[in-house]
Amino acid sequence: MENEKYTVRNARTNEFAEVGKLMVRVYSQLEGFPKESEQPEYYKMLANIGDLTKKPQTELLVAVSSNAKIAGGVVYFNDMQYYGSGGTATQEKNASGFRLLAVDPSVRGEGIGKLLTNKCISKARDQKHAQVIIHTTKAMQTAWKMYEKLGFKRSEDLDFKQGELPVFGFRLWL
Repeated sequence: MENEKYTVRNARTNEFAEVGKLMVRVYSQLEGFPKESEQPEYYKMLANIGDLTKKPQTELLVAVSSNAKIAGGVVYFNDMQYYGSGGTATQEKNASGFRLLAVDPSVRGEGIGKLLTNKCISKARDQKHAQVIIHTTKAMQTAWKMYEKLGFKRSEDLDFKQGELPVFGFRLWL
């Protein structure tokens, strides 16, 4: 997947730390999202985002500019048992999912989140999966609106709480 300025590819091992820093920066700035002091394990997971690729069929995708700057990232799960969320999502069959979408604040509005999301959808279609599953929170209104525009529908059966934080499930039927 590409747009004029960005290419989506798998993150390289030597980029994992940079992507982790981006994730921590983006999530810690979300208004209404738990702070690192409230959910230290979650932020540790963000900082070590590359570790998720040790799970089978799990990829860390990045949007990279023509001058090799990482503008955003997302974790794609080809097998939902490795998705790692609360709730029932990990029991879904014939499904892909993605989590932990983050876009560098300096390049917001350039379509990077949509580019990364569409790459995940394309991967799910290539696998002939019936659906793509995601989660978001009220603090992520920009992403929430984008997902709905792309055809994702709320699926309350996938909702769960991460500590005190309500997390909302969505599905896109392919």
